[in-house]
Amino acid sequence: MNSDNPVLVTGGAGYIGSHVVIALREAGRGVVIVDDLSTGRREALPDDVELVVGDVADSGLVAGVLADHRVEYVMHFAGSIVVEESVSDPLKYYRNNTGASRNFIESCVDVGVAGFVFSSTAAVYGIPGKVPVTEQSPVGPINPYGHSKLMTEQVLRDVTPVSNLRHAILRYFNVAGADPAGRSGQVIEDATHLIKIACEVATGRRDFISIFGTDYPTPDGTCIRDFIHVSDLADAHVRVLEWLAAGDRSATFNCGYGRGYSVREVLEAMGEVAGGELTVKEAPRRAGDSPEIVADSSLLRRETGWTPRHDDLTLIVGSALDWEKKSNPL
Repeated sequence: MNSDNPVLVTGGAGYIGSHVVIALREAGRGVVIVDDLSTGRREALPDDVELVVGDVADSGLVAGVLADHRVEYVMHFAGSIVVEESVSDPLKYYRNNTGASRNFIESCVDVGVAGFVFSSTAAVYGIPGKVPVTEQSPVGPINPYGHSKLMTEQVLRDVTPVSNLRHAILRYFNVAGADPAGRSGQVIEDATHLIKIACEVATGRRDFISIFGTDYPTPDGTCIRDFIHVSDLADAHVRVLEWLAAGDRSATFNCGYGRGYSVREVLEAMGEVAGGELTVKEAPRRAGDSPEIVADSSLLRRETGWTPRHDDLTLIVGSALDWEKKSNPL
């Protein structure tokens, strides 16, 4: 890997992408970003990073960026990510995720990109028969979001044997928190993520938070998720990039901590950090939600040496709340 050639990061002005950009710069890597700024923000980016405003499905634009910067490695975050929206508007997800990614992958193959790191999701596992899930666990998405990501995974697997492109697929579990130094965090209108909404309730921007489903087959009846701090996830990307560059191989990696917290446990933790209980209302289940999903991330740890530094629920919700107070002061 030529350290003089920047990594192309699509969706790099978004929540996860911007944290990965920070981690890449701290690791001494150059970065160029393609982002249409539909959900991303220029303010989330370091001053020394080039931003090309555009659509990753635009093959001409992408080919130009790849060639002009002699890009060898790409990280692909651009796409739509709201499970509930994918159920109500599936075509948007097959267009923004599967279709756009297919075009982007073709551009990368055409110019001879060496390595491709893909932002996938634990939603590909659907409702697991057993937890924690490994990368070999059966896949069976229960919503269009998960299907759209799984389709892109398959495109990469099919392309790799007949091209020079190697890939690493990272299946994220529930990403939360914010950069401990306050450089980036989650900024989104009409948020649907549990911890983001809890932050808005804790700071008075919302009156209450809804628990969608209290009759799941879990100890307290609410869904259980494996929450991973966004900065640990960013570090995993840097390590996977180094892993890709070190050998002629491809792989899929789960990104999580291997422990789950229920919705009620997360809201209790937020209340403790915020100094008071949150106002909670119970609501019916949402379409597309799995009762419980927790990662087995031993492959990622073993192959790349990744060791989380923020594996603590109080730290995760605390960093998210600090960011909320900073970015949305009342």
